Formats: sequence, C-alpha cells, structure tokens
Amino acid sequence: MEMRLTAQSDVGHLVRVAMKHPREAFISQASIDAQWKDLNFSAAPDFRVACRQFDSLVRLLEDNGTQVDLLPADSRTGLDSIYTRDASFVSDRGVIFGRMGKALRAGEPAVQHEAFLAIGLSILGTIAPPGTVEGGDLAWLDERTLAAGHGYRTNAEGIRQLGDLLGDAIDTLVVAPLPHWSGVGDVMHLMSLISPVGARLAVAYSPLLPVPFRTSLLDRGFALIEVPDEEFENMATNVLTIAPGTVVTLKGNPRTRAALEAAGINVLEYDGSEISVKGAGGPTCLTRPLLRSA
Repeated sequence: MEMRLTAQSDVGHLVRVAMKHPREAFISQASIDAQWKDLNFSAAPDFRVACRQFDSLVRLLEDNGTQVDLLPADSRTGLDSIYTRDASFVSDRGVIFGRMGKALRAGEPAVQHEAFLAIGLSILGTIAPPGTVEGGDLAWLDERTLAAGHGYRTNAEGIRQLGDLLGDAIDTLVVAPLPHWSGVGDVMHLMSLISPVGARLAVAYSPLLPVPFRTSLLDRGFALIEVPDEEFENMATNVLTIAPGTVVTLKGNPRTRAALEAAGINVLEYDGSEISVKGAGGPTCLTRPLLRSA
C-alpha cells in the first residue's frame, strides 16, 4: 500500500520534525545564567550536558527514520525557543504561526516563520492580537479532530482564529478548559495533561482533565493510560509518538513506562535533566512535527 503523508496526526510515523539545538537556543552558559530565572526555569541548565543530551535525542529520532531540521540561532529568541512545538502548528494546508501567551517568547513565531519559509514549507496564516495560541495546547485526536486547550497560553480568540484558518480541513475542534494549577507563570499546556500514543489511545493525568473533555474522549472510544501522581511532576504525560507502537519518553517514570509496555507499546527513553526537566518541556515540547505517514 502506498504511504500517505499528513501533518494532521500525532500518532503516525514521524517523517520530519523541526528542532532547535541548545547551541542555537541556549547559546552559552553565560546566556543561560542571565535568563533562566526570568523565564521561570527551575534551575540553570548545564550548557555542555544539555548539548550532549540533545545530540542523543536527535540520534534516537534519526535512527528511527525521522528527518530532523535544526532551526537557526536568532537574537529575538531565548532559552524557551528550544521548545519548538509552541510557536507554530502544522496542518495539511500549511503552517499556522501562533502568538505566544508567555510574553518573553513573543519573538519565536516570526523567527520560525522565516526558518520554515527557508526550508520550503507552505504557510497558512498567523494568529493575530488579541488572540494567543501555543502549539503545546493542540493535539490531534484523529486526522479530522483537533483538541485545543483553553488556558493561560491559548485564549478563546486564538482558538476562534485557529478554527477559521483551518476551515474544512477539520471536522471538529474540541475545546478543553485548562486548570489554574500552579498559576499564570507555570507551564500548563493541554499536552501537559494528555498525549495521544495510538489510534484511540492516550497517556493522561485524569485528576486535572476537565470532565466534559475526558468524557468526550471516552465517548470517542479512547482508552486512557493513567499517569500516577508522583510521575506527573516528571512530565510522564508528555510522550512523543514516533511510529505506531513506539514512543519517546523522559527517563524516570517507571510506572508509566510499565503501563505503556503492558499496552504493547515500545518505549524509548532519553535523559532530559538539562533540556527537559529544568525548563518543564518534555519530548513533545522539544519537537515541532512537520510530517507523518498515515
């Protein structure tokens, strides 16, 4: 059967992805030391270790058949730009650039816009003020159904504009109100709470899922692999599917790993102490999927 390519999936084989190396996002240890507190990192990443960890993650993806496009350094961005998912969103009609809910990340969409034009991607549009949309709040439930988290990073006007841009490229836009949790300064994206890992299968932390959204998932036939309380804080819900039946997760979540393996899923772990834990960005955050095979 001929392989069909799509951007409208979070569970197909990951064919192409955009990422940003710490050399281009963090720049140097001095740059890290100057920024990490203002950006609400939990601690200052070690630049050299971060580079090694990132290289290992890229090798893991490339070894599993993914083309990795590395984004350039740019003075308009800071440490958070390593989390490439948030500044943009990709549909089969082209790329939509967000407008960041975190003010210190405001320059990232324009920088990605220039980079994506340079590699020949089709552009669909950009979220305009007062709308805000961050890619970590968007997850494909299937190729025609998109879930959008409504919280501090993505607002109602941004979701409205997103729906208008996508038009009939989707059938359903499911809005999930997000909890206050740790407040405005913390990272609470929809994909902090749920990650699709297969057709009708997702890793989730149900204690923070809004009841109507969770119920809608179950009504759609989803089974939920529940993350335990002690692993939620270590981003166990942040899981990147790189092929049907294969996912990438952050090390240190043994109970979630066991639950995934019990569901027949192959789990590949990476060490993210410097590139994930300190900036609260797991494997989905570090990657902007551009193309998958369906």
